[in-house]
Amino acid sequence: MPKDTSIKSVLIIGSGPIIIGQACEFDYAGSQAALSLKEEGISVSIINSNPATIMTDKVIADHVYLLPLTSDSIEKILKEQQIDAVLPTMGGQTALNLCIEVAERGIWEKYGVKIIGVDLAAIEKTENREAFRQLMVDIGVGVATSKIANSFLEGKEAAQEIGFPLVIRPSYTLGGKGAGFVHKKEDFDAALSKGLQASPTHEVLVEQAVIGWKEYELELLRDNNDNVIIICSIENFDPMGIHTGDSITVAPAMTLSDRCYQSMRNQAIKMMRAIGNFAGGCNVQFSVNPADEAIIAIEINPRVSRSSALASKATGYPIAKIAAKLAIGYNLDEIENQITKTTSAYFEPTLDYVIVKIPRWNFDKFKGANRQLGLQMKSVGEVMGIGRSFIEALQKACQSLEIGRAGLGADGRQSRNLEEIMHSLEFPSWDRLFHIYDALSLGVPIESVRKVTKIDRWFLNQIADVVNMENELRRYSLNNIPEEFLFTLKQKGFSDTQIAYILGNVTEEDVYQRRKALGMHRVYKMVDTCAAEFPAKTPYYYSTYEGENESIVSDKKKIIVLGSGPNRIGQGIEFDYSCVHGLLAAKESGFEAIMVNCNPETVSTDFNMADKLYFEPVYWEHVREIIELEKPDGVIVQLGGQTALKMAEKMHEHGIKIIGTSFNDMDIAEDRGRFSDLLKELDIPYPKYGVAESAEEAIEVAHHVGYPVLVRPSYVLGGQGMSIVINDEDLEKAVVGLLKNLPGNRVLIDHFLDRAAEAESDSISDGDEVHIVGIMEHIEPAGIHSGDSFAVLPPFDLSDNVISQIEEYTVKIAKALNVIGLLNIQFAVKNDMVYVIEANPRASRTVPFIAKAYDVPYINIAAKVMLGVAKLKDFTIERKLWGYAIKEPVFSFDKFPEVNKELGPEMKSTGEAIRFIPNLQDPYFRSLYKEKSMYLSR
Repeated sequence: MPKDTSIKSVLIIGSGPIIIGQACEFDYAGSQAALSLKEEGISVSIINSNPATIMTDKVIADHVYLLPLTSDSIEKILKEQQIDAVLPTMGGQTALNLCIEVAERGIWEKYGVKIIGVDLAAIEKTENREAFRQLMVDIGVGVATSKIANSFLEGKEAAQEIGFPLVIRPSYTLGGKGAGFVHKKEDFDAALSKGLQASPTHEVLVEQAVIGWKEYELELLRDNNDNVIIICSIENFDPMGIHTGDSITVAPAMTLSDRCYQSMRNQAIKMMRAIGNFAGGCNVQFSVNPADEAIIAIEINPRVSRSSALASKATGYPIAKIAAKLAIGYNLDEIENQITKTTSAYFEPTLDYVIVKIPRWNFDKFKGANRQLGLQMKSVGEVMGIGRSFIEALQKACQSLEIGRAGLGADGRQSRNLEEIMHSLEFPSWDRLFHIYDALSLGVPIESVRKVTKIDRWFLNQIADVVNMENELRRYSLNNIPEEFLFTLKQKGFSDTQIAYILGNVTEEDVYQRRKALGMHRVYKMVDTCAAEFPAKTPYYYSTYEGENESIVSDKKKIIVLGSGPNRIGQGIEFDYSCVHGLLAAKESGFEAIMVNCNPETVSTDFNMADKLYFEPVYWEHVREIIELEKPDGVIVQLGGQTALKMAEKMHEHGIKIIGTSFNDMDIAEDRGRFSDLLKELDIPYPKYGVAESAEEAIEVAHHVGYPVLVRPSYVLGGQGMSIVINDEDLEKAVVGLLKNLPGNRVLIDHFLDRAAEAESDSISDGDEVHIVGIMEHIEPAGIHSGDSFAVLPPFDLSDNVISQIEEYTVKIAKALNVIGLLNIQFAVKNDMVYVIEANPRASRTVPFIAKAYDVPYINIAAKVMLGVAKLKDFTIERKLWGYAIKEPVFSFDKFPEVNKELGPEMKSTGEAIRFIPNLQDPYFRSLYKEKSMYLSR
């Protein structure tokens, strides 16, 4: 049937600030859905409190409401806008829970708003563990033996009946919150209490534990005619027992028999039809007994999920976009295939490549955290590798993680401690994948690894092949490697760095030049969803080593934008927001805009955001070959955070043009020592400092500058490794730890300005003129990382004299660093005197906050200045903030209850929200300011 013409306006509910378990995949889904509805002439309103997302930008929706995600906010919007329907499936569990709350209060009914894309009854059936279990029994789908418990006594009775080991799953929670395995009777009481407390309905499912079984996911879409298609099958490399968000996953499924897949497929369709009559997307998770391929259902989510974003990028099938069209009445056969443009969306994608997703963790930010992976998700982001084989995709994903790995192994980071390795295999953490490689390279039998990890032998054989190829390579020198064998190594994802390491006495550059002499380079294949059965029109590419190159280079002027890689604490969605605006500005300026990134959750890696997308590691070898192929007019590194900046030196060395501020000037700002020397030349106050390369030197410096001191390494993001110390003993420990974890780095020792206020300025410079976009004041004092501080725009109690100093220093630094584009500066204020702490000539986490607060197209202007197509005088920049905006950091400490939650110079927040207040007498602001005063008076 055609679309429902009665729907002229739709409200999309977002997911709020990023937390562990609910990240920027919902920004991607919400943005894609909004653009899909706008294509149909429908007015789109969005409610979301996250300022860092592209979803809350005017380029996405007609009306954006940066409000807290509450029923009262929803009613405020419904009073202002004539909303016909609400789409709650794009904002994760947060949006669904809010939709239910609003429905229970009768607000949707009061304003005549219909719910589309999901059936509220379906949510109840899927989130209520007992209702889900009973439904599965009724429709003949297998489930683990389980019992529901609403009290401590009921839980004890259930455990006695089922027996150990078992798993506790709270109802209505996200990211596995409160869930856990219980292996022994004596551990049960504490686990049960934790689960009951985590559930908002005080309800848990006590369930038989199927530890070691294989885990799979299917992504489905259904239309109003009850047609259902499977978009993607996803297999977890890790067996049951690790949250799917923390598992390495592979698409399509690698070790599934056809018989088992067909059975799983049929059961998934039956499950989706059973939970309600709605059109939209759905994610189903299954567990399979490796002994006999018996299948049980784990859960079903009638909304887009983290896996939906992965499946969309894996297949090129835009799930959220199509789901939005299904929600307004279209059927699958009435929607155009976004890839071929000649067939319909009523087809199941076929892949002729392999996808591997590896999660990214930030345990280094949570000292003392339990690093063992389990049912409660702990990762903060993820990367995706695409290759012609599993092992090629796996190695590319390892290179994308930005943890200093050149691939799966053979890069000098291997462990040789067998006891440590075997413990890691049994008790998985972030590094188990690498320890599997280490174990096999030390000669541990594959079967021994399989028994302890329960990982399918097929995957282990693939990793063993890598080890075998390394051993074969050791027989050669660079000049006598058979060309065919070198080609095979590259096909298996080996980086030039790995090959150089194995050969010894040669460099990455030597290997690259040898390849080049042999005419051996990457070719680029198109992600086309239909294994080349139909011609694809979408410029979405991945690299491999084969004959034909499908990426045709145009003769247009080109700009490459380097993305920010995986999300982590200190580098989040704000950089993807910046990259998207960089792409849009480049396109508007007449350039062909090319994106390079490896994060499947982001809008920048949407297949239709750039003129050309290379889904590749932001890793020098890959970036270099893309640049050599495309020959761009320049590369933008300012928008992708530290990930992209790390490429700047290599590009500078190879004569590649960097758009905007030069490498040397960026390096002055990044190198704390050089930057302090510059401040001294400019007669700008800064805390006394010194540089040390050993603990002894550090103590000498500290005695010179005076305690307390701030200890920090150069070239870091998110305050990594920073600490404040007050004596020689603590200083020695801090410096030894830093030099151990960051070898070759220098340590900076700054006098810490105790009880100083902190402020930031964000500005744009075109080389002649400097425009200060905003000045923010932090509510917390200096010493707490700016990302973890509440910040107020405009300042609330800085004197005119202080603001004047901030403005003067901002202009001076921008001109001294020859900034072309963005500049963020952080200041400490004490006794009405302003000190400069640091300057970042790049996009920062404050950029989208200021852009949303002042309603200024901040990045778009900066990007056009960087591209040289405009000067600041060409723009009229009007600020539209009436009152004050507050940036609220959001934390995920509930995932790590055992860690120290005290804030300091190392950033710990996972996201942020924005709140607007009319004046400084607002009760919310007064409560925050009172807390600050209490902190200062202690």
